Amino acid sequence: MAEARAWVRLLSGKRLDLLNPTPFDWDDEDLALGLARTYRWGGHSAWPLPLSVAQHSLLVLQLRRLAFPEAHDRRADLRELLHDADEGLLGFDCISVLKPFLGDAYRQLAERLANVIALRYGLPAWTEKDRAPHKKADRIAAASEAVHVVGWTEAEVRNVLRIPFKPLKEDPLVPVYSGAPWEPWPPGLAADRFLAELAALSTPSVT
Repeated sequence: MAEARAWVRLLSGKRLDLLNPTPFDWDDEDLALGLARTYRWGGHSAWPLPLSVAQHSLLVLQLRRLAFPEAHDRRADLRELLHDADEGLLGFDCISVLKPFLGDAYRQLAERLANVIALRYGLPAWTEKDRAPHKKADRIAAASEAVHVVGWTEAEVRNVLRIPFKPLKEDPLVPVYSGAPWEPWPPGLAADRFLAELAALSTPSVT
């Protein structure tokens, strides 16, 4: 019986083994495109386009920068940018209510991908001190996306999604990239913007 295939062919031509990934199995362009074509909220959107994980990742990074304006920690910023990078390699952003039904196999798959991403990009391990502001930024982003992108009400965000943070009114990405507030970007644009930020954070600054 032939061995089951668990790898995918990427645009670069590289082959990513989802069960036994290594840090050399993708190019940065593969990751950026994967995140730009992986959608949050199950792909549901009140706009013509769904919201990509690439755009969400840039939003969470910007929230971190606004929360810590004096901090200039390139590696921490890179870790923030790549906090959902495993979803871009897997091509799937599982909605939170479904995760418990997928069990340990899915969790282990995501963890393996996250581990090789951390190894490739030299990401620092999360500490409890770091994780708390990250989770807050991620949840504020989710609350804001739910209202402005998908069409949930603020009451539903609080009572159904159980997010204890108020949605933002102003889109933090508009001062950086311009455009209509909260509008999902086309995949090509999202990939380009993510890749540019990844390249900037991956290059050590010269002093």
